[in-house]
Amino acid sequence: MGMMKINRYLDAAILKPETTRKETIAAINECLKYKTMTACVRPCDIELAKSMCKGTDTFVCCVLNFPHGNDSSDAKQAEAELYVKKGVVEIDMVANFALAKSAEWKLYEEDIRVVSSVTKKAGIVLKVIFETCYLSIDEIRLCTKAAIAAEADFVKTSTGFGTGGATDEAVRAMLETADGKIKVKPSGGIRDYARAKSFIDMGCHRLGVNFSSVAAICDGGKADGTDSY
Repeated sequence: MGMMKINRYLDAAILKPETTRKETIAAINECLKYKTMTACVRPCDIELAKSMCKGTDTFVCCVLNFPHGNDSSDAKQAEAELYVKKGVVEIDMVANFALAKSAEWKLYEEDIRVVSSVTKKAGIVLKVIFETCYLSIDEIRLCTKAAIAAEADFVKTSTGFGTGGATDEAVRAMLETADGKIKVKPSGGIRDYARAKSFIDMGCHRLGVNFSSVAAICDGGKADGTDSY
């Protein structure tokens, strides 16, 4: 799998809170250079990303209630409506993983559904971040079932800001439970071509990577650093 194929699996994350405007512009230019599927940005960078990505092969994704996922569901819905108006093509929301840990599965599903009702109406993609580092395998399976029931488009492992990123065990559980009903996106700790390709070979549909790893992944190398994302 060459660069011009693996790049289209990549959501390039530009999400660190301390990232400056100049650094964000440089990061988006890296996305454009390698034609990643999306530049995944902070909400404050939506307009900048839209202006830079207009007319290119790279789409704009933004995160919602990132990285904790513990705002009220109606606040998440309002946030989704705002980002739709701003013109994003994809949204990566953080589900309320405290509800999952509490086994409040109806509330967990509804927390996703209020956002999916907005994205489905707008015809844009919704990915649901579980933060699998805090969940058991059984909880990961139940989260996947809830996301399917709530009509999300993707399930995603991690924010990159938790205690760990994507693991083979968690991703396999998501893929097995998804059973083709929802797509799967590993994220967190994917910094080289071999790791990226291993998840694609497992059957994953998208990969969340830090923008600083894009060149290494696409060119077959390994990125420097130990960032979670």
